[in-house]
Amino acid sequence: MFRWLPIVWANLKRRKLRLVFTFVSILLAFLMFGMLDALRTSLAGVVNVVGADRVLVQSKINMIMPLPRAYYEKIRVLEGVKAAASFNWFGGMYKDAKRPMQMQATDPAAFLRVYPEIKLKPEEISAWERNRQGMIIGKVLADANGWKIGDRVPIRSQIWRKLDGSDTWQFDIVGIYDVDGSGVNRASAFFQYDYFNESLQFGKDQAGMIAVRVVDPKQSDAVGARIDKMFENSASETKTATERQFVKRLLEQVGDIGSILVSVTAAVFFTMLLVTANTMAQSVRERTNEIGVLKTLGFGGRTILVLTLLESLFLTFAGGLVGLALAWLLARGVGVAVKDYFPGFHIGTTTLMVGFALMLVFGLVTGAWPALTAMRLKIVDALRRT
Repeated sequence: MFRWLPIVWANLKRRKLRLVFTFVSILLAFLMFGMLDALRTSLAGVVNVVGADRVLVQSKINMIMPLPRAYYEKIRVLEGVKAAASFNWFGGMYKDAKRPMQMQATDPAAFLRVYPEIKLKPEEISAWERNRQGMIIGKVLADANGWKIGDRVPIRSQIWRKLDGSDTWQFDIVGIYDVDGSGVNRASAFFQYDYFNESLQFGKDQAGMIAVRVVDPKQSDAVGARIDKMFENSASETKTATERQFVKRLLEQVGDIGSILVSVTAAVFFTMLLVTANTMAQSVRERTNEIGVLKTLGFGGRTILVLTLLESLFLTFAGGLVGLALAWLLARGVGVAVKDYFPGFHIGTTTLMVGFALMLVFGLVTGAWPALTAMRLKIVDALRRT
């Protein structure tokens, strides 16, 4: 097969501009395929890294409706519950920032029992538990604002008001946490619930969400059902789901991202197929006389078929391999930049194998009809055409 490659290359480059455009279209198609698949697998990875031994309790109405704080006290002593922590969304704003920070009021000791993967130094934990105005922040949030341990920062709330009517709370940064493989990202902040609750003008003694760490991960669904049963027919019914299900639902609120990405990729590849098929069809039509001459020299129909398919495969693999190589390099750079938001953003072995399979399939599909046409072409008809 390799002995025919010089002939294949000579046939392809006879229309250099057309070759370049077709090559670039294939390259871009596989570049986009690689990047979109990296995003899809990264989003799937976000769901998979969250704790399998945690369930989240929220209002049955919607996620913004609060629950009575008393629910937390009842849940944490329930059979099958290892630890529980309540959270209240703060909606914090620093200076003139237009985007609220991910700030939550919680109990330090309970929070660390539910999320043991949070990495804090012992002295930072102690300082947070002692200081009612203490706040721990993720490394990403610290770097973004230039904060360090010991800083005292004023944070405004879009939602809550203090007893004196102001919307600004003072916080002491007592710790900067790191975390891997968790539903907690490194751009969040956590502060003491007691400091928050005692200052409120309205909405006291409430919990926006309750995170529960179960003793046996296999019993997560059963514990969740037990919690919902406990508050059934109450004024504030609950809806409990595993942390994995919760994160998946949040992503689905944006849309079925997986289907969207697959649809976009399919549209790109369909366009590439049309371009490549048109290139091959034109190439065969332009060489009708040459194909007739080859047949008079003893080249059989199968040989002509193979030569034409080799052109299509050569072109598809050349553009596809370069496109995937560029996607792999680009994904490495992007993965470092977005690792705090999209962990695992990279092009894996599965993506590469699927890419190779697509190159083979597309090469055969785009070259099949022109190759069959060339194979069936009669010598008399070929030499008659000008």
